[in-house]
Amino acid sequence: MARTALILTSATAVAFSLTACGGTGTSDSGDGKTVTVYSADGVGDWYKTQFAKFKDQTGIAVNLVEAGSAEVVSRVDKEQSNPQADVVVTLPPFMQKADKSGLLQASGVDTAAVAAADKDANGKWVTLAGNYLCFIANPSVDATKLTWDDLLKPEYKGKLQYSTPGQAGDGTAVLILLQQLMGKQGALDYLGKLQANNVGPSSSTGKLQAKVDKGEIVVANGDVQMNLATVKEKGSKFNVFFPAAAGGKQSTVALPYLMGLAKGAPHSDAGKKLMTFLLSADAQKSLPDSYAVPARTDLKDAAPSAAGAVSPAQVVKNVEIVHPDWTKVLDELDADLAAYTKATGS
Repeated sequence: MARTALILTSATAVAFSLTACGGTGTSDSGDGKTVTVYSADGVGDWYKTQFAKFKDQTGIAVNLVEAGSAEVVSRVDKEQSNPQADVVVTLPPFMQKADKSGLLQASGVDTAAVAAADKDANGKWVTLAGNYLCFIANPSVDATKLTWDDLLKPEYKGKLQYSTPGQAGDGTAVLILLQQLMGKQGALDYLGKLQANNVGPSSSTGKLQAKVDKGEIVVANGDVQMNLATVKEKGSKFNVFFPAAAGGKQSTVALPYLMGLAKGAPHSDAGKKLMTFLLSADAQKSLPDSYAVPARTDLKDAAPSAAGAVSPAQVVKNVEIVHPDWTKVLDELDADLAAYTKATGS
């Protein structure tokens, strides 16, 4: 990603190992007992459970490095002379960018249970879990009827923030959705106006959750999986919503977590085993409990195990879901980001 004009976050990735303290990248001595995953943040708690099960079954420990969607790919790119990552998980169009930049290799993993539309025809990446763009609001705001136009009102000045397109997958999705709803120039015009209320750039969507929870800001962007999981796991106080157009129609963008095997993966065999494990029915059926949608077609309608728990499908039941052509998005992204920067002065 460093070879493109994309804006990159300089934030240090948060890393942890299930078996060792501190450090990033690989930590074993080449015996294949460790595999390293570079992942966009959001499904960390699901990872913890699944990685522990994977180690119990295989004896292979997992090092997880989490960062923003663009930073994940940028890091893999920068380390090409000395590859550290085995498995890469990030959001579109950043996975497509990784593929185009030659940072992935065909995994050979069995992906037959995943629909053709949800995986690369050349085997470079596959959907790990489905997810959707959303917004969150502090309980002090009645978000049930909020429209895009409402967010331009002076009362939200300094009380609204969204993650930066080109740095965060969710932030990029905001730009893509507005392009779908308003056209490219309309999206730029809107975001130019919204800048009067925007607190400022943010390379991480996840960090906005605590701000909304505390009331430092009252509206932010997010994604269904991450936001609902945070409410459940941390007791955060905010509500998920989808801004409506003038006619009342609510829309969102499908924003799946995509998984691929890194080019030059130092532990490719272990990486393939982990990918196979994460795509297994046993692992996938637990995704609804983390508010994500299983990638497997045989589990698309899987529900959370807890009685009364809300599923992602229920959350977006009456919301129009946009499925962008991510290849086209990628082809036009540099120009779109340059236009965005000019329009917002950011």
